[in-house]
Amino acid sequence: MDEALIDSFIDYLRATKTASQNTIKAYSEDLSQFLEYLKQKKLSEPILVNATHLHIRGFLAYLQEKKISKRTAARKLSALRSFYKYLVVEGFVQENIAKSISTPKTSKKLPLFLYPGEIEVLLSAPKNDVLGIRDKAIMELLYATGMRVGELVLLKTSDINFGSNYIIVFGKGSKERVVFFGQKAEESLEKYLKESRPFLTKDINCDSLFLNKNGTAISARSIRRIIDKYVKIATLNSEVSPHTLRHTFATHMLNNGADLKTVQELLGHSSLSTTQIYTHVTKERLKEVYDKTFPHNKIN
Repeated sequence: MDEALIDSFIDYLRATKTASQNTIKAYSEDLSQFLEYLKQKKLSEPILVNATHLHIRGFLAYLQEKKISKRTAARKLSALRSFYKYLVVEGFVQENIAKSISTPKTSKKLPLFLYPGEIEVLLSAPKNDVLGIRDKAIMELLYATGMRVGELVLLKTSDINFGSNYIIVFGKGSKERVVFFGQKAEESLEKYLKESRPFLTKDINCDSLFLNKNGTAISARSIRRIIDKYVKIATLNSEVSPHTLRHTFATHMLNNGADLKTVQELLGHSSLSTTQIYTHVTKERLKEVYDKTFPHNKIN
């Protein structure tokens, strides 16, 4: 019955579209791990129904012993909260035993970003061949829009509005938002669609925007490999990832005068506090402006 409860919850998440596919997959793995942990406690079946908040505390302590990061532990607790909330609604349990458990505090790591000169070197690294043209379009679009890789791989050719240079994307929790792209990204996309994608296409019915060499939709893992390849060519920090382009987009927007609320909407963050992590870089910019413009700053 325990596995059936987990399956029922996962089916509910898929049906209601309240979480992304990546979140659903992670939650499924988290709940299965919790169930395996509970099996060692020899509870009467159904194990998940008979568990208490003390078992959840024990599970978090177990994760800590395993050196699981606080961020991952926090996600697993989130999975348990959602699961037991579902069990309450469905009448399997009377209370959400995970609700009162405090979330492990995570230290906010400052995002890695590229300076304008570095991003230009990266974007100019691909060759002018079929795959190089595709790769440049991918990187230009990630940087120009700040979209997630998971959002980019789902794009269809019909999603691109060249007339107004915008794209409607579906982010976390299937939330829809509009992102924009400039002239350089537009040129790269048009070149890809005219000179590269026709050579990659194997099935005319495939409407995925970015294709791999087999003619099917490119994967997030493949994009990671693409970024790694050009990071090495451009001799940049080895920790640069596809998500670094998203960080770079946000940082450059703020440094050039965009307000935090606008950047929040373009990134698709549900909370402004999530976007505020990028303001660390803008402080450097503010200090520079202050030093140049404050009239009583310098001794004549």
